[in-house]
Amino acid sequence: MLGVVQTAEGLPIHHEVFAGHTGETTTLVPTIEKVLARYPIRRVVLVADRGLLSLDHLDAIRALRVRDQPLEFILAVPARRYGDFDSLLAPFHEKSCQSATKEVFGEMKWQGFRLIVAHHPDRASEQGRVRDERIAALEADAAQWAEKLDAQDAGRTPPGRKLSDPGTTARFYKAVADAHLANIIQVDLASEVFSYAIDERALERARLIDGKLILVSNVPGSPPAEIVARYKALADIERGFRVLKSEIEIAPVFHRLPDRIRAHALICFLALLLYRVLRLRLKAKASPISPERALEIARRIQYHQITLHQRQSASGLSAMTPQQKELFQTIALPEPSARRL
Repeated sequence: MLGVVQTAEGLPIHHEVFAGHTGETTTLVPTIEKVLARYPIRRVVLVADRGLLSLDHLDAIRALRVRDQPLEFILAVPARRYGDFDSLLAPFHEKSCQSATKEVFGEMKWQGFRLIVAHHPDRASEQGRVRDERIAALEADAAQWAEKLDAQDAGRTPPGRKLSDPGTTARFYKAVADAHLANIIQVDLASEVFSYAIDERALERARLIDGKLILVSNVPGSPPAEIVARYKALADIERGFRVLKSEIEIAPVFHRLPDRIRAHALICFLALLLYRVLRLRLKAKASPISPERALEIARRIQYHQITLHQRQSASGLSAMTPQQKELFQTIALPEPSARRL
């Protein structure tokens, strides 16, 4: 497993290679201690998404100390746990629905922590629309199948393949599960006849959490909007890992010995560092070019070496295009030359 420590701007400053199947809570403190020993950092705020450190790890996180101080954190609540906060969300939901387009922030107390809630009306509307369309489409299919089953029971033979109640139930249940609506559309798998029901309470709960982000934090003083902004900045950090997997192609690792695996990770980490520096320099100049596009432009520069009559030789670079010259000016690097090669 690879762990990468990055600044809030996404600049990699530290990496480690861990054995597989290692829990995050066991690697977190040693990594933070190493970073604190290397850099003059006074404050650490752990920001984790729904998949890294969930509410189930709160006790372990609460026990973590950084320089004899409790570790500050901002943790996203997994969507499956949103139901635990129904009573807290209801009053906030009524106020947030009054906003037309602006994102609304709220704060509550929960088990001694700050519970930060952000509601985005446009996103809530879109999520509700998509879900309602899926439910309507599934109910339309169910109505057609039920009509065909009733016709068969009445002795009529509708066109198409003959249906059975158990087969239709299984088919409908799979469609509901694939649409991630099994908690709302309750299919009666034990019934001898095809039947289902809409769980109105579950539907209302789904509407309650539409467009919402719930965070648990112990960071003092910062307003809810700032806490949410810090969490959303995590998406930029995660792009670094996507770059490792895509552009840098850290995997698959064709090594077996631990030292070679660590060396491979180090090379990829340095490549990520250069990639991020390139990104920061492009951003500093407000360039519309992405790092991927910049590398694509640079790859077109070619170095040629030829031999004439088996004695005379000549070498040189291909002529730089205006776009290539502008790129090197933007990132504050000298243009390549044959002498440097």
